[in-house]
Amino acid sequence: MGKTIIISNRLPVKVKENNGNYELSASEGGLATGLGTIYKQDGNIWIGWPGVTVDEPAHQEQIANKLHDLSLVPVYLTQEEYNEYYEGFSNTVLWPVFHYYASTYTTYKPSNWDYYRSVNHKFRDVVLEHAQPGDTIWIHDYQLLLLPALIRQQLPDVTIGFFLHIPFPSQEMFRLIPWRMELLKGMLGADLVGFHTFDDVRHFLSSVSRIMPMQVSSNTITCDERIVVAEAYPMGIDEQKYASLTQEPEVQHQAEQIKLVFKDVNLILSIDRLDYSKGILHRLQAFELLLKENPEYVGKVALYMVVVPSRDQVPQYMELHNQIDKKVGNINAMYRTMDWTPIHYYYRSVPIETLSALYSTADVALVTPMRDGMNLVCKEYVASRTNNDGVLILSEMAGASRELIDALIVNPNNVIQVRDAIIQAVNMPLQEQQTRMKQLRHAVSKFNISHWVNLFMSGLSETKFLQRAMQTRHIASATEQSLINRYHQTHKRLIFLDYDGTLVDFKTDINQASPDEELYRIIRQLTADPENQLVLISGRKHENLEEWFGKEKLFMIAEHGAWFKAQGTSSWYKINGLSTAWKKDIYPILEKFVDRTPGTFIEEKTYSLVWHYRKAQLGLGELRASELINTLKLSSNDKGLQLLPGDKVVEVKNMEINKGKAALSLLDQAEYDFIMALGDDVTDEDTFKAMPEKAITIKVGSGSSAAKFYLRNPDEVRRLLDTLSTGVTVLNA
Repeated sequence: MGKTIIISNRLPVKVKENNGNYELSASEGGLATGLGTIYKQDGNIWIGWPGVTVDEPAHQEQIANKLHDLSLVPVYLTQEEYNEYYEGFSNTVLWPVFHYYASTYTTYKPSNWDYYRSVNHKFRDVVLEHAQPGDTIWIHDYQLLLLPALIRQQLPDVTIGFFLHIPFPSQEMFRLIPWRMELLKGMLGADLVGFHTFDDVRHFLSSVSRIMPMQVSSNTITCDERIVVAEAYPMGIDEQKYASLTQEPEVQHQAEQIKLVFKDVNLILSIDRLDYSKGILHRLQAFELLLKENPEYVGKVALYMVVVPSRDQVPQYMELHNQIDKKVGNINAMYRTMDWTPIHYYYRSVPIETLSALYSTADVALVTPMRDGMNLVCKEYVASRTNNDGVLILSEMAGASRELIDALIVNPNNVIQVRDAIIQAVNMPLQEQQTRMKQLRHAVSKFNISHWVNLFMSGLSETKFLQRAMQTRHIASATEQSLINRYHQTHKRLIFLDYDGTLVDFKTDINQASPDEELYRIIRQLTADPENQLVLISGRKHENLEEWFGKEKLFMIAEHGAWFKAQGTSSWYKINGLSTAWKKDIYPILEKFVDRTPGTFIEEKTYSLVWHYRKAQLGLGELRASELINTLKLSSNDKGLQLLPGDKVVEVKNMEINKGKAALSLLDQAEYDFIMALGDDVTDEDTFKAMPEKAITIKVGSGSSAAKFYLRNPDEVRRLLDTLSTGVTVLNA
């Protein structure tokens, strides 16, 4: 069993210089607390920047030695690297785009991107000094989006998890980034990509499918030769720590002081880091509106606002700081009385004891970010309410709003709604407060930081298990050799081959998917052996198959079994007694969907109609296909029709026709000691199910299937068939 390596931009310590000596103190952040259970175990480590720029080797060595005792490994950055990679790309490209402020705060500087890449490479080099095959690596947050793939390139079999702690934007927003492809490829180096909410998962999958593009099924992505899973894991806090803090003498003393200062006043608490995503100005507008339009609350409510300094040397943040100062000053000047101040504003960090005292005494917590990945302040407030009283007002734009549904949920842009929520909160009866807070405390307690860590690590293990299960079904060297041996030990063989998606790749234009010389060569090699009966079983029109394979020694089945042509004959035969009268009712429905969906068309076969949407806009085609299936469900049952959703197609055909029945008719004609069937879509599942137990069934593509094995693509199919017919293994180029 290998070790676990945690990687983040910052190490969970604070480093301070004191006359050439460096002193370390533990960070009190939630991530440090949660991951402490992992990196402090024997052999495990945490890799990251120590938070200071140190150029002298002697000082670097001193810090590294002290960090080593804490299972921490430093990545040293120069001031220029920090400015360009962190202040530059991370915080002037990724942060604003991911928080939907692209047009206002984003600057796309190529030098920022160059440094972002080089620092991610620097992290990779430090990781490779410590990582071994069999290790588990957990990478955190937006500063290291490229790192999973960089590690994967060097350690292809290692287990890698990635967690994004901020929101992931919609694909329309994400695609604004010039380097979007590289960022997605970087993230897809992980086995499991974690987010706080399902919305983030959905946006990520949409970006992958539209920008890369890659095959996405449910929440799994087929990336090169691996399955990558994207999943939501809402992060929690150490709720016991915040609950027990309220019992500390220092906290209780400060809480009593706060109660004295705000006697007979409803205290509303607001705590944020200085950032445009936190909605601080909108919150002040809502509070001002309350005092202006509801003068009865003058002297009855007070806003205690803590803004923790952050990046205040950056012009946009300096401007935001000035705007907050000005707004608070104006409100206080307008509404202050001799013995009451509406806003108590503090621009500074506060000790955790003061924080706990505020959490435990504030009647209302006002947490209204414009966009937030999770927001742990609201959970800390709830955990601190050991008397089960108090009211939480929470923005619907915070990830926590999906869990803390008993809060008063507001749209932070709607200052009237926020104002009304404040009024509702300060007037809420104690019984309702307690009913809501008990539910909130239960949610925070259950989904705590330990639960989050365990859930993610379990998910990572399950993903690796899924990958290994896929690998055992994949026809690789050992399985392939077993197949070859079995093939050459038998003397009467029946081989079923689908065409589109199995022998050839799909084409946007269905008429371009004609056979090439390599395919003809492989088929002729197989049919040259008198012990082989080769059956081409396709949904294609019989005219197509005749044009392409009419001169080959094949048994051909067209239109899923409606037409067939025996080997060595010149005529095609169709199943008798089937009606086509239903087409006059179904065709107009398909035409309506063609009219509504640019890039789609109808293909008519003898006993079926096919609606193709390969050329339609990604997403729109799938949406219309779902609509079409729902529209046709009722009428298709009445008319004895079957609906077949395939790869970018919806086919409507007579129920009596399917590939399985056609295959069974051939299986009954003779005794075979080697039977093999290959296909790629839902129509081929009928063939797989019709096969006897001894048959070798192979799905092309990695989706769920009744087939026993799978190959990834038509190239692998051709390689296998070539190897069977020649007995010579053809290596991948």
